[in-house]
Amino acid sequence: MEIGIYTFVENTPIHGNHQALSPDVRIAHLMEEAELADQVGLDLFAIGEHHRPEYLSSAPSILLSAIAARTRQIRLSSAVTVLGSEDPVRVFQQYSTLDLISGGRAEIMAGRGSFIESFPLFGYDLNDYDALFNEHLSLLLKLREEEVVDWNGTHRSSIDGRGVYPRPNGELPVWLAVGGTPQSAVRAGRLGLPMALGIIGGYPARFEHFAHLHREAAKEAGHERPKLSINSHGFLARDSRTARDLAFPAFKTVMDTIGRERGWPPMSRAQFDASCEIDGANVVGNPQEVIEKVLNQYEIFRHDRFLLQLSVGSLPHNELLKAIELLGTEVAPVLRRETHSIEESTP
Repeated sequence: MEIGIYTFVENTPIHGNHQALSPDVRIAHLMEEAELADQVGLDLFAIGEHHRPEYLSSAPSILLSAIAARTRQIRLSSAVTVLGSEDPVRVFQQYSTLDLISGGRAEIMAGRGSFIESFPLFGYDLNDYDALFNEHLSLLLKLREEEVVDWNGTHRSSIDGRGVYPRPNGELPVWLAVGGTPQSAVRAGRLGLPMALGIIGGYPARFEHFAHLHREAAKEAGHERPKLSINSHGFLARDSRTARDLAFPAFKTVMDTIGRERGWPPMSRAQFDASCEIDGANVVGNPQEVIEKVLNQYEIFRHDRFLLQLSVGSLPHNELLKAIELLGTEVAPVLRRETHSIEESTP
């Protein structure tokens, strides 16, 4: 199993403070987080695209390029690229360039996005939400296969025998990010694409059918078994109570803000604590609890990758660094060993 972290470079006030960090300080902290993730042996560092005041991640490829120059082994990905409102040619060029800078470590995690701000910002009609994503995904995958492209579009201008450069070191990995839509899991499978399944609420066991749909659709389309990632919210500390006490105010700040926009009630501490139990969605606790929770999910999904969003809302930088170190040095080695052992013993 590959283990990694993802972030939206959130910059909300840390609990007890009235103001968020200055953007340049938050970006400097991001660089330190990525460097440490590389040093402790994590497999992936990913940055999601957002266009809201809480986040500093409107240009993930630029941030990842800066990180590429500071790291040596860790893979670098978007999480996600909001492909419906992005030009696929520019996305391919940006991540091909990142691939060259990083020595072949770039990936794209493409999704429809959970927020809509980018669509009016870039002049797209939200009525075309699904059609834009389908068309842009089709072009992105074609760009991977062909250096000189002939392509006819409805929402994007057609391409008449044009070369797209630079080319990456090899085939640029594209993962399809999926939330709560079963049809998206089927689409990923039919295309033979690895799927990143975001589980940030409810009970993970209820998402088991997404993995089944993904694999069955791939099999029916003649593809080999595609990879699966489970992407979760969480946090680690040396002891469980500290982990929860640190994470709750940050989680609540973000989830209550979104809730006011979408009609959700405020998050209570009791709800948060329940979500941190073994069958809940939030992976919050001490290293052993995190190990047990991920292995419990592995029994359900048999996933190939686990990504954790450690900073759902802003947390003290030193505590976040401690969490990254615990994930890389104490959690990841056990998860790799145990999942490998399970696979070896499975007929």
